[in-house]
Amino acid sequence: MTLLHALLLGVLEGLTEFLPVSSTGHLILLGEWLGQNGEAGKTLDIVIQLGAVIAVVVYYRARLRALLAGLLRREPEDVRLATALLIGFVPAAVVGLALHKAIKARLFGRVRSRPR
Repeated sequence: MTLLHALLLGVLEGLTEFLPVSSTGHLILLGEWLGQNGEAGKTLDIVIQLGAVIAVVVYYRARLRALLAGLLRREPEDVRLATALLIGFVPAAVVGLALHKAIKARLFGRVRSRPR
């Protein structure tokens, strides 16, 4: 992998992280296009996304700290927000766990076209 490839992948992650599009999907597509589809490419995708998650947590640290404190005090607004986040997360987690093998095969496997 070249420095330019890593830079392109990092810039793409930064641009797509806050947009309502799949930053992971875009990383996978660009990595494939650049020929970075081996273990090193997958590892870089994970590291890039970890960096993005850390950046989001640092950026929203005051809000996250306030939310946690509000949950501990059982503030209605914070409990409502945490409940909404949980309601949004659980279905995605269940579907992701149920379809993990199919998703992994489709995104990271070589899908061959079926004979006609």
